[in-house]
Amino acid sequence: MRIVCAPDSFKESMTSVEAAQAMSRGIHRVDPTIECDLVPMADGGEGTTEALITALEGEWVEAPSHDALNRPIIGRFGFVAGSHLAVIEVAEAAGLAQIRPDQRDVWAATSRGVGELILAALDRGAKQFVIGLGGSATNDAGTGMLTALGARFLDADGRPIGQGARGLVTLGSVDTSHLDARLGLATFRIASDVSNPLLGIDGASAVYSPQKGASALDVQALEAALTHWADIVEPTFSRRVREIPGAGAAGGLGAALAVATESTIESGVDLVRDTVGLRERIAGADWVFTGEGGIDRQTASGKTPWGVSQTARAEGVPAVLFGGRISDDAYDLIGDAVVAVVPILRQVTDLQTALRHGSANLERAAATVTRLIMAGRSSS
Repeated sequence: MRIVCAPDSFKESMTSVEAAQAMSRGIHRVDPTIECDLVPMADGGEGTTEALITALEGEWVEAPSHDALNRPIIGRFGFVAGSHLAVIEVAEAAGLAQIRPDQRDVWAATSRGVGELILAALDRGAKQFVIGLGGSATNDAGTGMLTALGARFLDADGRPIGQGARGLVTLGSVDTSHLDARLGLATFRIASDVSNPLLGIDGASAVYSPQKGASALDVQALEAALTHWADIVEPTFSRRVREIPGAGAAGGLGAALAVATESTIESGVDLVRDTVGLRERIAGADWVFTGEGGIDRQTASGKTPWGVSQTARAEGVPAVLFGGRISDDAYDLIGDAVVAVVPILRQVTDLQTALRHGSANLERAAATVTRLIMAGRSSS
């Protein structure tokens, strides 16, 4: 028997690599002869870099950068030397999780650090980029990132605007004459688990800025700031990007990459799936185990477990979804692609305890499901 273990990370508990290993340990508790193929997955958010460099035998590279509040940090990106590929997660340099809740400021937050990681990757020889857009603290339409890459965002008097979304209000023009020329020689694949445009009721400000500390009045003002950004920046680059699906990801950073680079915005889980060869690894398997920290109806909107299960369905392989938090509507996912949704918690507990014991709980849950599979085979 062969089981493919292809989970996403269980946020704040396990990376996707650790989750796949926990699944494998649980399976081998029941039968050490079962072949486990570990394929850590991601959807453009946390864990995307680790999933790709694990599959492609790349390495982590550290580089000085800044977080969303412009504080110096050491950021990381993945690098695959043989293909000159850099994998960068926005959350590594402009992540919401890096900022204490009481310090979050959606107006001041800058994407500068993302540009600094791109520069470091270019200096290392990167010619291909995968940028994962999940988990940002910003709503600055990538102005911080593009500034780090050499663009100058100026007010009506020709002075640099302030950082973050607050500076967009005074934007008058963009000087691209010093934008790093190496960007024109590189290709960018933008991995996103959302398809929101830059503006409107489904845009960056309306949907995501409240998670970053914006009030209802802030949302309206941020929408106006991003609209003003688009009105100035699109003519500068001769590209209209505001309606592109995914342009609103990471506070408009998707739009910035789309306007300034040769790039494509793609479903994060599809990009990772194709890069790691998930289809080929599922073909001929008996079962697929996948999952992430929370499973609900929204899982079917581009999240990793759904993408993995749909790939399994295309290959005629049944999939089991494991989750730390299972909503009542998660069971609506059961059908042709998913045969079971399985909670990993064994008892009622507080969140911190659940996160701390996530690996052991997932291992036990995988063992339980494997016993049921083996019992079914014995009785058939």
